[in-house]
Amino acid sequence: MTALLAALALLAVPPADVIYTDGDILTMTEGKDAPQALAVRNGRIAAVGTKADVMKLRGPGTRVVSLGKRTLLPAFIDPHSHFLAAVAIDNWANVSEPPVGPVRSIPDILAALRTQAAKQKAKPGDWIIGYGYDATGLAEKRDVNRHDLDAVFPSNPVMLLHVSGHGAVFDSKGLSALGIGPDTVTPLGGVIVREPGSNQPAGLLMENAFIVLEPKLPLPKPEDLAGSLAAGQMRYFSQGYTVATEGATPPAAIPAMREAARRGMLTIDVMALPLIQSASEVLEKPGSGFGQMIDHVKIAGLKAVIDGSPQGRTGYFTKPYLVPGPMGQSSWRGEPSVTQKQLSDGLRAAISGGGQLFAHANGDAAIDMVIKAQEDAGLDAKVDARTVLVHSQFARDDQLDAYARLGIIPSFFTNHTYYWGDEYPVLLGAERTQRISPAASAAARKIAFTNHTDFLVTPLDAIFTVFSAVNRVSKSGKVVGPEERIPPMLALRALTVEAARQYREEGERGTLEVGKVADLVILSANPVKVPPAQIRDVKVLETVKNGRTVYAAPAAR
Repeated sequence: MTALLAALALLAVPPADVIYTDGDILTMTEGKDAPQALAVRNGRIAAVGTKADVMKLRGPGTRVVSLGKRTLLPAFIDPHSHFLAAVAIDNWANVSEPPVGPVRSIPDILAALRTQAAKQKAKPGDWIIGYGYDATGLAEKRDVNRHDLDAVFPSNPVMLLHVSGHGAVFDSKGLSALGIGPDTVTPLGGVIVREPGSNQPAGLLMENAFIVLEPKLPLPKPEDLAGSLAAGQMRYFSQGYTVATEGATPPAAIPAMREAARRGMLTIDVMALPLIQSASEVLEKPGSGFGQMIDHVKIAGLKAVIDGSPQGRTGYFTKPYLVPGPMGQSSWRGEPSVTQKQLSDGLRAAISGGGQLFAHANGDAAIDMVIKAQEDAGLDAKVDARTVLVHSQFARDDQLDAYARLGIIPSFFTNHTYYWGDEYPVLLGAERTQRISPAASAAARKIAFTNHTDFLVTPLDAIFTVFSAVNRVSKSGKVVGPEERIPPMLALRALTVEAARQYREEGERGTLEVGKVADLVILSANPVKVPPAQIRDVKVLETVKNGRTVYAAPAAR
């Protein structure tokens, strides 16, 4: 009778759809033994534990996956990037420097643009766009100007999107199309590089001089999104992400993405972050409440852009750069893009609406502004507002202490140690360079942090982000701030459990626990076990969203 009752009890439990076993399973939960198996049913995790216990859920239709040398862990959650850029770049030229792109000189940029013009069969008047532009590594050691572009494209407007995403170089036709000329006043917090001895714009526009042009820029329109999302979201799936961030979301893009989801064209979850300047526009629309996942899109909060980028010399610091500013300024510290009042008002708007503030701040002076806004609003760690300080690259020790006291979550950008670790000593000095993204110092203070790619700024490569946090090695092989290196497990947590907490999603994802959504990634090896220098060689073999495989590497199919 006992055996019969046991059999009937088993029959009452629906079988699993798939069981993973016989390999490394990283649950990202602390203080628990590593499990031997994991079961998924109806898009949720049904069991985690010993192989013997989990296999009790095996039924006639259950698929059993033997992991072997592969490793299973929660799918990656993107703490910060620009999802809509992933949708657009197939129609743009890659003018990045190696290893991201082919460019080492201005002629290389022009060659890449020529190739793009031929690919799109550009007619006179059509925009030609390149992305990843960065003058710091060019052989000529200067910015591209309008004359360089005019000579090759006399009949087309051209835009070279700066690698920071905070500016671009335009040719004469592009400047004219945007209404930029000698009489254009440089706005506060903006950069318009002029030709020597005149007011004629040379081509480079940065920060507020560029951001205000967004409605006129040749970017994809929200109403055109639905037909071009597949390739963009696959870029994320192929890197193990099941959650993407749109880090500066145009309000009109939110209903457009939700409509695409209803039509089955959007399956990745997107965290939308409209700028604080558009807060009223966002909050007035139906379905615009913060914190609700509706049709794969959640408005997590508001984004405030406080400064620019160190590599663009527009980050805002308390001490000057070692080189002149982008317009030749001496003793240049950068400028804020918003006032303290605008930032504080944006924080209050986000909190009062039930969301969070995501504040872009690279330089320590910009970070000071975020801390002051948090203090002025009376928000501390007990309030759990989860204000996110995006990039937080040059945080001082006293600022990290403030993070701990105020409950601020830094989202670091350790990829900069690789991509600009060789250039920063010239721009900012060796001491500040060693402090880029001080993750170990944050961990020592028990500050939970995330880590990101800021795609398009650096490639959408989650494993490389783990590698950069663990190794902190530059392109030339120099270690940048060895004392700030962190263990692989901590680097993985920054893309899983801590990223989930950053978005108030810890109840749904980020760890492998019963009841949570079955968003999983299978890696070719265990990043915790391989030598640190070999972490970058670990490959994403499969990505699972809600229990369904959405990406499989060619060799894994």
